[in-house]
Amino acid sequence: MKKEIIISGFGGQGVLSMGKILAYSGLMEDKEVTWMPAYGPEQRGGTANVTVIVSDERISSPILSKYDVAIVLNQPSLEKFEEKVKLGGILIYDGFGILNPPVRTDIKVYCINAMNKAAEMKNSKVFNMIVLGGLLKVCPIISMEGLNKALFKTLPERHHHLIPLNMEAVEVGGSIITEVQK
Repeated sequence: MKKEIIISGFGGQGVLSMGKILAYSGLMEDKEVTWMPAYGPEQRGGTANVTVIVSDERISSPILSKYDVAIVLNQPSLEKFEEKVKLGGILIYDGFGILNPPVRTDIKVYCINAMNKAAEMKNSKVFNMIVLGGLLKVCPIISMEGLNKALFKTLPERHHHLIPLNMEAVEVGGSIITEVQK
């Protein structure tokens, strides 16, 4: 099993940390992983994306032109990456950040209203974990146990008390993601 994933959105949405947590989760399960972030000079508000590959076998290159899965959290990301999803692949988008939804019919398209759910949970910082939960529901490349271990590795110790909230957000994400019918 090998999944090549791009996660893209505005800086400040937790794009890079979502990718890092996904990669660390793979490491916790003895998988081969790559994590390759790309972002502009703006830390918040500029565009950011991260390529993550999780595989049971050695990864030959972290550089990709097509992806098995694209997670797009804003319109510019959708416009850039929709065509780069492999035939039969998966595209996940946040309903809040997309004005013109995806149009491809040769891939599976899922909507997750993560921004709205994070607002309901009164914590915007769990937005990325809700999205990650949606990904894991439709593409279970790592286990919840591996994810939990990764959170202890990636979050500073002073934030470990937030891990139960993050795991709850992942479960919520899995419950609210919906396939868009064409």
